[in-house]
Amino acid sequence: MNKEVGQPPVLEKLATFIVDKRNLIFFLYACALIFCLFSRNWVNVCNDITEYLPDTTETRQGLTLMDEEFTTFGTARVMVAHVTADIASDLSEQIEQIEGVSAASLGESTAGANTEDEPETPEEIEKYFKGANALISVTFEGEENDEVSLAAMEQIKALLAPYDYYIDSTVGNSQADSLADEMNIILLVAAAIVIFVLLLTSRSYAEIPVLLCTFIAAAILNMGTNFVFGEISFVSNSVTVVLQLALAIDYAIIMLHRFLEERTDKPDREACIAAVSAAIPSICASSLTTISGLAAMMFMQFRIGFDMGSILIKAILFSMLSVFTLMPGLLMLFSKAMAKTQHRSFIPKIDRWGRLTLRLRHIGVLLFAVVLVAAFLLSNQCPYVYSYTKLETARHNDSQIAQQKINDMFGAQNMMALLVPKGDYDSEKALLQRLEAYDEVDYAMGLSNVEIMDGYTLTDALKPRQFAEMTDLDYDLVCLVYGAYAAEKEEYGQIVGGLDDYAVPLMDMFFFAYDKVEEGYVDLDEDKQADLDNLYKQLSDAREQLLGEHYTRLLISLTLPEEGEETFSFLQTIHQEAERFYDPEQVYLVGNSTSDYDLSVSFSRDNILISVLSVVFVILVLLGTFQSVGLPVLLLLVIQGSIWINFAFPGVTQEPIFFMSYLIVTAIQMGANIDYAIVISTWYNELKDTMPKQEAIVQALNLAFPTVLTSGSILSAAGFLIAQITTEPSIVGIGACLCRGTLISMFLVMFILPQILYLGDQIVERTRFNIKIPEVNRSVSGTVYVNGRVRGRISGVVDASIHGVIHGDVSGVVETGAYQTEEVLQINEENPK
Repeated sequence: MNKEVGQPPVLEKLATFIVDKRNLIFFLYACALIFCLFSRNWVNVCNDITEYLPDTTETRQGLTLMDEEFTTFGTARVMVAHVTADIASDLSEQIEQIEGVSAASLGESTAGANTEDEPETPEEIEKYFKGANALISVTFEGEENDEVSLAAMEQIKALLAPYDYYIDSTVGNSQADSLADEMNIILLVAAAIVIFVLLLTSRSYAEIPVLLCTFIAAAILNMGTNFVFGEISFVSNSVTVVLQLALAIDYAIIMLHRFLEERTDKPDREACIAAVSAAIPSICASSLTTISGLAAMMFMQFRIGFDMGSILIKAILFSMLSVFTLMPGLLMLFSKAMAKTQHRSFIPKIDRWGRLTLRLRHIGVLLFAVVLVAAFLLSNQCPYVYSYTKLETARHNDSQIAQQKINDMFGAQNMMALLVPKGDYDSEKALLQRLEAYDEVDYAMGLSNVEIMDGYTLTDALKPRQFAEMTDLDYDLVCLVYGAYAAEKEEYGQIVGGLDDYAVPLMDMFFFAYDKVEEGYVDLDEDKQADLDNLYKQLSDAREQLLGEHYTRLLISLTLPEEGEETFSFLQTIHQEAERFYDPEQVYLVGNSTSDYDLSVSFSRDNILISVLSVVFVILVLLGTFQSVGLPVLLLLVIQGSIWINFAFPGVTQEPIFFMSYLIVTAIQMGANIDYAIVISTWYNELKDTMPKQEAIVQALNLAFPTVLTSGSILSAAGFLIAQITTEPSIVGIGACLCRGTLISMFLVMFILPQILYLGDQIVERTRFNIKIPEVNRSVSGTVYVNGRVRGRISGVVDASIHGVIHGDVSGVVETGAYQTEEVLQINEENPK
């Protein structure tokens, strides 16, 4: 009977099953990967960051209301360069004739308020024609994602192909598609960098396909299961696979190194079983700090944190699953190749660095304390922004170039939508007049001031004669229509008292009259019918955009920038004006500026929450790992210091940083980079019991350097590639800050942390505590293979390498090494040679 003791039986049995059933596991992985290659396309990607605002914010409530009650037609700003005014006018007319285009005009769009005459004054001409550049505003017949709008956009591009043109529009501009293309490039370059790093840090060339296959499988499994969330953000969809590689590569390296250590004195199968059973606890412990940092993101009020945190945690879990189940089979498959392709280590010993670190320990720690305080103060001066208007990227896509060109030439738009209860046209008109009186308002438009014909607005109440004169219809015919309208509304007093003074809002009467014409009650000649149809289309578009079931929408164009204290202050002014006429609970202001304001409010809370929760979660893990109060505090001091130093850079340069980049990088840096500190601290704690503390520090740095170098270089390289290749400003910020933060963390844990560990050793030891775990005695007989430390009684023949103390009788041959009795040991200590 052969038995093995030393590892928990459950892990032993599990490891044996994984290794022995590797062909079955390969088959299951093949099936899962084929499924995931198809299912990864099932997930919906959300490109709208406002979707993740809390439901209690004004922006989210207003957007939901607009989706329910209004139609928002797609629009485009088209700039044609190097043309004359006549050519621009002709192009505008041709664009308007394209099927799917509702209107095209020179100058800024007024969302349904179409005028028949082109601007004529020099000031008006300046608004749409500067130098040799013309601005054409286009309104589509459908919303931005409707097929009719997309087809029309393609026809516009075909029409303008002979010209130098730029189009700023959300129609046909898929952020998710462009990001996917960019991430494919990033993955290819990242793969090359990973292979290069692994070549430097590996011990055998055949290790690399094992690591790559393990990671690729984990990445595909993660992408293929995202559909369970239904919808994920464009941020999670784009950067998760790169961050998964950077965050989880450590797990595969831990398993690989354990296997290589075990196979020095064991056959491949037994070495693999021992490696799996030993690596599972250590990898699980290592992952807890990363998962805890990501879990802190899930508590953000801004729900994109939950989205990204949950998907990254799933990515970590799939990476662990692949390492535990797929990688052992790959190690067995490539074991012979790994033995044949061994090479010398390319990672140098860093004994000199370790000794230099210790010599500078007093200066280093003092300097770190000063830098820490300065970094804390400077990081609090970081210029956070909540929109993309102030952010710069290394690269620009075609859409961004077009938007920048048009904004530089004709100025940026800052359009707001004010939602108020419908029905009170007088209050609406008065509100619009008050808003237009402000210098901060370029124009304000609603049903009550949309001029249709002869100076009349949509909501003006017209008498029969006024309506007849405006529409050029027969007066008697109009009186019949007015009488029918009064009868339908059961306003019989108007019919009895005479219709001459009966006034009806123009829009209401027009739609009623048009319905009667369509029903055949009124016959019109061809020209009048064409005019009526044209006017009906204009009014219908305006009604769909500006009038809902319960609310009316007012459009306000601001002359202020999208974000800033002045803009946020004026938002409150708009509210105050609206609340003169409407119940404050029924007024909603929606636009990019309100979205930025709501994001700034949620950031204040999320910033504190992320900082506190990530520290709390990580410190709980460290307390359980090291069983000391002092050591977790020292480790956190270094990593939190790296975070403060990281964001002190934008505090000094005053370079704007997107708020979301700060929140996400803070959580990832705390959760992932703490692993570097744990590796060094663990080695130091083990070595200082067998050698002097100074030598233990030097050796700890030597042993930890390959791990820190491998993981840190991959994570920083991934961040650098994201920052340099992608054109999405929020993701660029994540990449740049993650790259810089990881490099800072690597330096601090390799220079400052050893000094702090050495000087703070007494604090660590005096704050230790013990968690007593009940010991379980195991009794076995027969032939027993031992892998681990055994305390108890052994009766039988021993054939093993023993490092320890035996209390009792020993009878055997010492093949290697030596033994000493306690008496001889005491004599040697008293009389050293």
